[in-house]
Amino acid sequence: MHFTRRSITAGLALTPLLAAGGAKAQGAGNVITLVVPFPAGGSVDAVTRLVQPGLAERQKATMVVENKGGASGSIGAAQVAKSPPDGKTWLFVFDSHAVNPSLQKLTFDSEKDLAPVMLIGTAPNVLATHPSRPFRTLADVVKAAKENPGKVTYATIGAGSLGHLTMVRLGKQLGIELTHVPYRGGGPALNDAISGHVDLIIGSAALINPQLEGKKLVPVVQFGPKRATSPQLAAVPTSAESGAPGIESLAWWGVFAPAGTPADIIAKFEADLRATLKDERVANTLASSQQIEVLAGGPEVLRAFFAKEMKVWGDIVRENKIEISSQ
Repeated sequence: MHFTRRSITAGLALTPLLAAGGAKAQGAGNVITLVVPFPAGGSVDAVTRLVQPGLAERQKATMVVENKGGASGSIGAAQVAKSPPDGKTWLFVFDSHAVNPSLQKLTFDSEKDLAPVMLIGTAPNVLATHPSRPFRTLADVVKAAKENPGKVTYATIGAGSLGHLTMVRLGKQLGIELTHVPYRGGGPALNDAISGHVDLIIGSAALINPQLEGKKLVPVVQFGPKRATSPQLAAVPTSAESGAPGIESLAWWGVFAPAGTPADIIAKFEADLRATLKDERVANTLASSQQIEVLAGGPEVLRAFFAKEMKVWGDIVRENKIEISSQ
């Protein structure tokens, strides 16, 4: 089974519009590459292209977005880790960046070879179901799973994904057995969930929210520390409210640079990115289409957050002996 990227349909609508925007800037001789370690169309690509024009203007540079997909983001990350630390190459990542070290044999050290720049923001993972299923609360899922061990199925975007690890952790804590059905990305997983071929699906709010809005799926529980504020999720209880305290699962987006990049270069890029994120159009798009709560946390915020995520999900992988096949 393969661990694959999140394919988030909301990002597809943004890509053609934004691709034309940020490539041109004042300094034609100053070229900066923003590496997206996933194919075009996913949320990381959408976020990167959204901030591209503002960064180009503030950095006075030509901003080139390079999609370098493969191995759940680790191929593109390796490219940046091995790039010169001169401020010409930056890495935009997704939550898989914290899981990859425990699932893959990487060609770089995620903490030593990459310097944290900014934690852009987070969005809760959400468990949802087909309207025909009898699950409206987490208690309903637990009851059904205990009455019929292994019969309740859930879809994820892939084996080893954050959704998969979250459900493994949930099952262990609540003493239930659920059957994992991994897919190669969000699109296929959504298709089968909407068609009723699986009982449940877990994915980021960016993936699930449009289907809640269209009433094609029904929310069961969200895994953030607090309830998201979107109309579709504001009334949906958190895992803590649903009897599963301590289980938090957040999709997140961040930026790294090659280790050794001078502090003043990182500080300038961080400041320019923060200013771009405050732009009304950018902020509104992140909130509406990607369901991202913008944090704009600096290097130390990202460093601490990343270390915590690596430990939490790395422990789940090791304790449950989770493995994935190579891509």
